[in-house]
Amino acid sequence: MPTALTLSGSIRKGSYNRMLQGHMDRKLAEAGVSVTSIDLADFAMPIFNEDLEADSTPEAARQLAELWRSHDIVFIATPEYNGGVPPLVVNTITWLSRQKPSPFRHAVFGMGGISSGKYGTIWSLSHLRDSLSKLGALVVPTLLGIGPADEAFDAAGNFVEPAIIRKVDQMVHELTHFSRG
Repeated sequence: MPTALTLSGSIRKGSYNRMLQGHMDRKLAEAGVSVTSIDLADFAMPIFNEDLEADSTPEAARQLAELWRSHDIVFIATPEYNGGVPPLVVNTITWLSRQKPSPFRHAVFGMGGISSGKYGTIWSLSHLRDSLSKLGALVVPTLLGIGPADEAFDAAGNFVEPAIIRKVDQMVHELTHFSRG
């Protein structure tokens, strides 16, 4: 059975991106994937600094890198801050990029995000795709840029727009059918 690790680049209560993470958890499980859903708040890491790295890499970075290496799929739900990737995601990826063996060269990666605007995190997702690709990650083609957030979900936490529902299904298909070979 394939395995997936999901996480959100937002740790605030009531985050739409955590709702997206939960939605992807359900859709991946329905597709026969064993899902591990994590909260980045459980992996405290200081802001990356090479001076800190020389003395001690945070244990959370080692644990998180092992989680990424041990799953077939990694899905990242991320907000967009000022047209870019939020600091929590940047810091997480930076610490993970320093781990050996690389946690980016096993799994197939998917990403999505929800924002209050109509562009739906598309700039953040573009930057994140670029960074992950440079680290050797295989990122599926579909990006889930969803917005505006307050119109995205029904009361049960399901997407309401048919085009978004199709994109989620397409991403699940890609995540479960792409392979590192």
